[in-house]
Amino acid sequence: MSTLLEVSGVSVSFDGFRAINNLSFRIGAAEMRAVIGPNGAGKTTFMDIVTGKTRPDEGRVLWAEKSQSLLKMSEARIAQAGIGRKFQKPTVFEDQTVEENLLLALKKPRGWVAVLSYRPSSADFGRVKELADEIGLGDALPRKSGELSHGQKQWLEIGMLLAQEPRLLLVDEPAAGMTPAEREQTTAILVEAAKTRAVVVVEHDMEFVRRLNCKVTVLHEGSVLAEGSLDHVTSNKDVIDVYLGR
Repeated sequence: MSTLLEVSGVSVSFDGFRAINNLSFRIGAAEMRAVIGPNGAGKTTFMDIVTGKTRPDEGRVLWAEKSQSLLKMSEARIAQAGIGRKFQKPTVFEDQTVEENLLLALKKPRGWVAVLSYRPSSADFGRVKELADEIGLGDALPRKSGELSHGQKQWLEIGMLLAQEPRLLLVDEPAAGMTPAEREQTTAILVEAAKTRAVVVVEHDMEFVRRLNCKVTVLHEGSVLAEGSLDHVTSNKDVIDVYLGR
């Protein structure tokens, strides 16, 4: 399997605290990966580095077939290169309908002339319907986004990211605050997305991670502590000591 993202020997300190310590991580082009670990393990900082929000003190972050350095790109350029990130709290345009939110998110030229003159085509509406069906909101297209449940807003935001056709999707604690039925639907959305792109899910909920049925990376003190199936990492003595035994 070809490597899409390679993080190699990356370290970063904040005020003398080493948030990431010689971290190496790689993910393939169409792969689901769960990242777990205690608070302060470096999970959010790892995502900040990949998306250009935080610059490491040392190491390399290489992207796609040409092994481009993400460290030389701005946050906007990294997003354009195909890296999408979903934060914990959903951010959708609440006064706009589900359809309007998805139309706004479609991958289009972003210059101001293009934006001002944009009129959705029938192909755009067709793509939006496909996305809405994929995230379980096919019947909710005319609804105002502010009326949606917490779980539905999360799905809409995932749909908005998918509309930008990312090659890597970073998702932070998608199951938080969801009903069991919503969590099941979220699992299905992410598993489907990972068939055609890389999906990295940071999550605390072990039941949710088990449903994803994927390789798990455990971070501790900014480094990889263990990697493998969920059963493999949860039977690792070091993982039990630092994370599961709490």
